[in-house]
Amino acid sequence: MGATLLPELATEVVIPVCAVIGIAFSLVQWILVSRVSLTTERNAASSAPNNKNGFNDYLIEEEEGVNDHNVVAKCADIQNAISEGATSFLFTEYQYVGVFMVAFAILIFLFLGSVEGFSTKSRACTYDAQKLCKPALATAIFSTVSFVLGAITSVLSGYLGMKIATYANARTTLEARKGVGKAFIVAFRSGAVMGFLLAANGLLVLYITINLFKIYYGDDWEGLFEAITGYGLGGSSMALFGRVGGGIYTKAADVGADLVGKVERNIPEDDPRNPAVIADNVGDNVGDIAGMGSDLFGSYAESSCAALVVASISSFGINHDFTAMSYPLLISSMGIVVCLITTLFATDFFEIKAVKEIEPALKKQLIISTILMTVGIAIISWIALPSSFTIFNFGSQKVAVVLVCGCWSVGWTCYGFVTEYYTSNAYSPVQDVADSCRTGAATNVIFGLALGYKSVIIPIFAIALSIFVSFSFAAMYGIAVAALGMLSTIATGLAIDAYGPISDNAGGIAEMAGMSHRIRERTDALDAAGNTTAAIGKGFAIGSAALVSLALFGAFVSRAAISTVDVLTPKVFIGLIVGAMLPYWFSAMTMKSVGSAALKMVEEVRRQFNTIPGLMEGLVKPDYATCVKISTDASIKEMIPPGALVMLTPLIVGTFFGVETLSGVLAGSLVSGVQIAISASNTGGAWDNAKKYIEAGASEHAITLGPKGSDPHKAAVIGDTIGDPLKDTSGPSLNILIKLMAVESLVFAPFFATHGGLLFKIF
Repeated sequence: MGATLLPELATEVVIPVCAVIGIAFSLVQWILVSRVSLTTERNAASSAPNNKNGFNDYLIEEEEGVNDHNVVAKCADIQNAISEGATSFLFTEYQYVGVFMVAFAILIFLFLGSVEGFSTKSRACTYDAQKLCKPALATAIFSTVSFVLGAITSVLSGYLGMKIATYANARTTLEARKGVGKAFIVAFRSGAVMGFLLAANGLLVLYITINLFKIYYGDDWEGLFEAITGYGLGGSSMALFGRVGGGIYTKAADVGADLVGKVERNIPEDDPRNPAVIADNVGDNVGDIAGMGSDLFGSYAESSCAALVVASISSFGINHDFTAMSYPLLISSMGIVVCLITTLFATDFFEIKAVKEIEPALKKQLIISTILMTVGIAIISWIALPSSFTIFNFGSQKVAVVLVCGCWSVGWTCYGFVTEYYTSNAYSPVQDVADSCRTGAATNVIFGLALGYKSVIIPIFAIALSIFVSFSFAAMYGIAVAALGMLSTIATGLAIDAYGPISDNAGGIAEMAGMSHRIRERTDALDAAGNTTAAIGKGFAIGSAALVSLALFGAFVSRAAISTVDVLTPKVFIGLIVGAMLPYWFSAMTMKSVGSAALKMVEEVRRQFNTIPGLMEGLVKPDYATCVKISTDASIKEMIPPGALVMLTPLIVGTFFGVETLSGVLAGSLVSGVQIAISASNTGGAWDNAKKYIEAGASEHAITLGPKGSDPHKAAVIGDTIGDPLKDTSGPSLNILIKLMAVESLVFAPFFATHGGLLFKIF
């Protein structure tokens, strides 16, 4: 089969060193961001010569002779209010999630421990009956521990991301006084802090966990990596509640603020007179930052676990080749180095001097990271994998050059260009949606839905092609590492994703602080560029989720000892039908949750406008705290039923109907969930940018549809309001649904294989 070129000692050094480099780089970026002061005192460096990324330019207000140092204090106060609201919500959410984490950890231990009656005796290995493996009780204990570690890491990823974002938003606003380039650097560096912390911490915790587990498991790598799957389950289960809870929070506030403020009262977005404006800005951080961070960490953890589980039953897994087994971790290590170099292109090597350069700079991040990562993947594949290997049940495989396929075709080529084409207002699909607003909200909705359905076609063909090529090269292992290939540049992807909400908050703070129109134009330009890249980021999450889920599905089938999944078998077919229905049920629950929460928010905002004298005139402050409380209470209450649906379905189906029916459920939910997620995300993104197209009035066509407050603009706002829960709640949460059900099924596979199918056994 051939040996690997990279020595085991070098592997053991490279992985933790790259993780530490990632953490160190994130701290450097944070220090640079913290140099932007939130006090009225001028920076001590202001007398130094001007430099590209300096902090000493004259402010716009000084040039215009209207410098008001009070605006800095206002920005600091608003940032504190947003940070306190976000922190309060996350602590409340984590209290509920913590109870779930403890309860589910106990459930894992009881289910897996009961496979062999909590026996402490060694058992025959699943893939080699001639060898003895550690007892099922050990799997139960270590799976529970890895679940808790994954859950804690996921929660920390979301919380740290939120704190970094709320730390940076006002600083981005203040830097916008000096120029759009300086504001861009602060926002992007802040996103990079989150991206590198998450990627590096996830890698380091997983690496340390594997090495600690090895002390007990020794040569039983089958049991070791079976226990490691709990890490992915913990990451995704926390991500589910983070995405759903945060999504409900942010969209309830957003819908309430838009419907009453923009449509009924005809006041600007983020106007300080709007009672829901603080809740709206808090929502950007708990939904688009904390929820997204936990989501992508879950994807990373699951793709790594899926690759490790499949590799443990390969020839290099059986031969205990540590370097080849660590191939997924080496890819992630290379990704950190590549993303570090890529980030320097945005913050140090080139300078943004005009608004039109912002979006190309973000797109270059994706292109540069993909090109460099392709080279990195080739190098790692050459030195860390044998030229050929075998995988249990799948025969001999070739070297996994499949990662290049996953990185290019599905990653950038498909989701980059296709998502941009269907969601950016620079292209005809979104412009057609905007034009349909001439005849009202109904036609806007019709055109938007049609765009979303159509946008599914090319990504699905790309996923199908990637699956075929991946499987042809390296069976299920190929699919797992193809997903990891997409997620290998997660640090850059997260930096770009986090940049959007930070810029959005910066614009809101500028509006609420009463800063000049020129500054708001700059923050709007930063936000507009982030919208398109955010849609691309959601596409990455969905595409990687499809590949990760399929890899986990393959690992589950092997672990549950299912030789074939025959859809003509009644047990499988009923699972297929039910599984295809689950994403619709889940979407209905999350959409209704947003609607219910938004209804309360709209009523409260209307009440304040109608009953507080002087509010509309700006003579008194609105009651922001009540709106924050409405979003918090509603999101905590409403996130539980969708979360329970996802978490309980595999347990109920596997226990009562067996592994064959559960395999059908997983396949059905994967097929329908991916397509609904793509459609929902792109429809919502198109409606959002159609509204911004009209508001910007950057072309003759757009001018004819505006200005703000016109009938076409009001129709566009309604479409955007409908699309908000689609693109920021239901759509992004669906990719967690399909991943989480798959990894949960894999973790509980030994129990389902031994004790599952109770109803069929009775009857």
